[in-house]
Amino acid sequence: MTSLAMSDNGRLLIPAELREKLGFKPKSPIHVEVKDGSLVLTSASQRSVQRRAFFDNLFKELRVDPNISLSEELIADRRLEAAREAKE
Repeated sequence: MTSLAMSDNGRLLIPAELREKLGFKPKSPIHVEVKDGSLVLTSASQRSVQRRAFFDNLFKELRVDPNISLSEELIADRRLEAAREAKE
């Protein structure tokens, strides 16, 4: 475990070894959250992986057919609705 010291202006310096291990790049976004009393830092790329896994699991749980594009279905529904409204 690595211990860090906070500067007078509230900044933490993350050692290069940890930045490399976590995939933190200069000026890249880092997701920050407090979880169970701890500060958790996650790289944007790792956060994307986590989100993808969350939705993959959700779609499996809801039994969504992986061969169906939900966005294409939404677009098709909107077009049908627009066509119905145009007839009125």
